Amino acid sequence: MAKRSFPLSKVYGLLEPGPVVLLTTEHKGKPNVMAMSWHTMMEFEPPLVGCVVSNRDFSFAALRATRQCALNIPTAEMAENVVRCGNSSGRRMDKFQSFGLTPVPASLISVPLVAECYANLECRVVDTRLVNRYNFFVLEVVKAWIEPACKNPQTIHHRGRGVFMVAGATIKLPSKMK
Repeated sequence: MAKRSFPLSKVYGLLEPGPVVLLTTEHKGKPNVMAMSWHTMMEFEPPLVGCVVSNRDFSFAALRATRQCALNIPTAEMAENVVRCGNSSGRRMDKFQSFGLTPVPASLISVPLVAECYANLECRVVDTRLVNRYNFFVLEVVKAWIEPACKNPQTIHHRGRGVFMVAGATIKLPSKMK
């Protein structure tokens, strides 16, 4: 089988690192939710997550000003609302209300969590050195919540241009990692 050249504009869909998350922020009394898939694990303990939030996004100013957010991990059942959050701006609407999402208080940050998500990660911005150049924030997860009843969550993964993959199958192989 001969390989063929692949458009650079589509490389993102090959390397997409993890599930689409709902990033929540709050600034000046206004909570917001945005869909985000440009994130990556950077360290295990403490858990550090790098993420890109465009300076055109309404959440950018809130994240920069408050230095806190939550990463809320939805399941495939929430896919339509996740896409709706990604296709609209918090400048013009309350996404929690518009898309039937339930804000719940976090324990260590002043940003709401999304109740419908199976996992919620409370985060603080710990490094902004790459924000001006790449819109890249480094977050430290300071508290994590998980729904114990959700045993094998099927997460959604953005492949680009409105295409998503649903993950969920798990395999276990021998590993020397702890």
